[in-house]
Amino acid sequence: MAGGQERILRRRIKSVQATRKITKAMELIAASQIARSQARIAANRPYREGMQRIIREAASADPAAARKMLATPEKVDVAIVLVIVGDRGLSGPYNSSALRAGDRLVHMLQHQGTRVRLFTVGKKAPAFFRFRGLDVEQSFTGFADRPTFADARAVAAALAAPFVAGEVQQVLLVSTRFVSAGSQVVESEQLLPLVMPNDMEVAAPTGLKGYTEFEPEVEQLLTELAPRALESEIFSALLEGAASFHTSQQRAMAAATDNADELGQTLSRIMNRARQDSITTEIMEIVGGAEALRSGK
Repeated sequence: MAGGQERILRRRIKSVQATRKITKAMELIAASQIARSQARIAANRPYREGMQRIIREAASADPAAARKMLATPEKVDVAIVLVIVGDRGLSGPYNSSALRAGDRLVHMLQHQGTRVRLFTVGKKAPAFFRFRGLDVEQSFTGFADRPTFADARAVAAALAAPFVAGEVQQVLLVSTRFVSAGSQVVESEQLLPLVMPNDMEVAAPTGLKGYTEFEPEVEQLLTELAPRALESEIFSALLEGAASFHTSQQRAMAAATDNADELGQTLSRIMNRARQDSITTEIMEIVGGAEALRSGK
């Protein structure tokens, strides 16, 4: 009985050790990707800030025209919700947090009488929403880990087309913002109509120095800038989502590796105890046999 238990424990220990090798390798890979993702976020920041600055200055130059393009619509009959998650799991709460936030936003809009058209990025999203009875109009997959600007442009084109055609009045985004290596936050924000950066009021023409003349007119300029600004915001969200995914996966795999170490130690102690019990039983049998022989003589 003890020998059979020992064999079972040996197999379990080998299985735990093999799993630990996998989780440790995934932890190291994710850790190496974090620095690369942070570098891409930093490299994209000047372009995003430059786009926001142009929109801010244009809006400050003609608040009336800007209000038509930047204000939140009073009545939203149809809205698009874009949810960004990962293509893979084993990343702690990264996918589930964004998916639950997207689900809550969709139900809140439906409760307000708004029809929702759902778009997603990442393989984990379609099955989640189908299970909850929500139809995904279009899903983008295959680039959540390492997105490119071309990927962001494709997503932006799919979202901008119905907005420009007047089929929808609002485009919303649910994604994970990369605050730091120790903090990632799931946020919901409006993409279209454009939102003034830093919550700046349109009617406050501050920050301009000197005289700025816009050609073409501000309203037409903002109309032309809207798709470019949408691409910039989606690309930033994809980059921050990728960084958040790698960070969450690194933490999850580190915890799994620690758990594997602890489980391996526990199983080793149990196996050693079983071996000691087996040896003790054999010694007792030998001593008992010797005593029986001695008594017989």
